Amino acid sequence: MNLSTKGRYAVMAMADLARSSQGKPVALNEIAQRQEISLSYLEQLFAGLRRGGLVVSARGPGGGYRLARPAEETRIADIMIAVEEPLHATRCDLASPKGCTGQAGRCVTHDLWEELGRQIHIFLSGVTLADVVNKRVLGMSRPIEQPMVHQQTAAE
Repeated sequence: MNLSTKGRYAVMAMADLARSSQGKPVALNEIAQRQEISLSYLEQLFAGLRRGGLVVSARGPGGGYRLARPAEETRIADIMIAVEEPLHATRCDLASPKGCTGQAGRCVTHDLWEELGRQIHIFLSGVTLADVVNKRVLGMSRPIEQPMVHQQTAAE
């Protein structure tokens, strides 16, 4: 799995915006300084976030960006998609007919990695910006209960 800085930085910047804006526009240079992200890179990310309908911009003095909708309604998956961060765990090029193996087929583990990508998307679709800002992410994934293994006791 390869999650680039594009997706991580976009989520970091959006969380910063959600935490610091309180309905007022926030200048990108402030976010860039707080999050230690290059301003020019942040401008590229926010262009995608704006096109994705996740932020709105205000020009002029006191201008900047603010969330287009409440943090409780902004899913992390939406942020990732807006900055064109595909979450594919397979090595397949989806546009290529060659498949994983470079031939015309899939590798034996293809379904495993494809399902992992789906699970990541499902997880990120269930996490909102408000969850991140309010530190409610840990514990959201529940471990699958392991079946009880019958252990013999001394009485048996």
